[in-house]
Amino acid sequence: MSIPFIGTEAEAKLDWLDLARAIAAGHELPRAEIDDTFLYRDPDTLLSRAAWIDGLGALVKTATIFPGNKDRGLPAVGGAVSLFSDTDGTLAAMLDFALVTKWKTAGDSLLGAMRLARPESGRILIVGGGTVARALHAAYSAAFPDATFATWSRTEATARAFAEAVGIEAVSDLEAAVRKADIVTCATMTTEPVLRGEWLRPGQHVDLIGAYRPDMREADDEALRRADIFVDARATTMDHIGELKIPLAQGVIAPGDIRADYYDGDAMRRETEDQITLFKNGGGAHLDLMVARYILDAVDAGEAGKR
Repeated sequence: MSIPFIGTEAEAKLDWLDLARAIAAGHELPRAEIDDTFLYRDPDTLLSRAAWIDGLGALVKTATIFPGNKDRGLPAVGGAVSLFSDTDGTLAAMLDFALVTKWKTAGDSLLGAMRLARPESGRILIVGGGTVARALHAAYSAAFPDATFATWSRTEATARAFAEAVGIEAVSDLEAAVRKADIVTCATMTTEPVLRGEWLRPGQHVDLIGAYRPDMREADDEALRRADIFVDARATTMDHIGELKIPLAQGVIAPGDIRADYYDGDAMRRETEDQITLFKNGGGAHLDLMVARYILDAVDAGEAGKR
């Protein structure tokens, strides 16, 4: 029996809102067993993530993150994804790394926004102009179809190219853009915060994606102090990612300030119109597993429909 390889051609069968529902359903199953291994050769990273969810299966995803590849004309992130059967442990499918990562990363933030942002949010600011930013535009457009978008990047040419490609506005004044936005979603590779809490206003939702290493942050201490903090998973964010690890170590915030993660069910929600909600997208392997399973099921359903 040949093992299927699922590549980017599968995107025609995928839907952002269906994906968000699949991620939500995955968190109703028994809590995932997860393990992450990080190896560093500054500035490069080798990240291996494994997850097992009873009733869903197991997955191993290995990522190579080489920031210098931009100068070589190569993707900064590469890797491989293996999905295993929960029934007998056999290899169920190999999936394109970029496909799983794209839909997992943006889908994770999308579900967070669907639960934490005001439903009538009409102005969305994307901080960053790379590959993740394009996926965020597609994902957020599905849940907020009437919203207008703007983008800001530390490199103006990057912001302009992204804006022209998807038909949105490129802005040069980050502070002014943050103050106007209902949702601010950040997908940068910065190690120093670019988002300042003094710019935030009541009712906003902040989505932080870019930081993935212990030395990386996108938002400053004041943003964390002013907001109610939520995460996709405590286990993959609080002790691993600088966005929370650094302010926790410095006493800026305490573990109890993390209000909820996806496993807390209804606690993961906005309570008031004026609440500033902040979501840290950590993107653990359990989310890769949920997304890979959704992709495989969507492909299988499409093939069954042809027969």
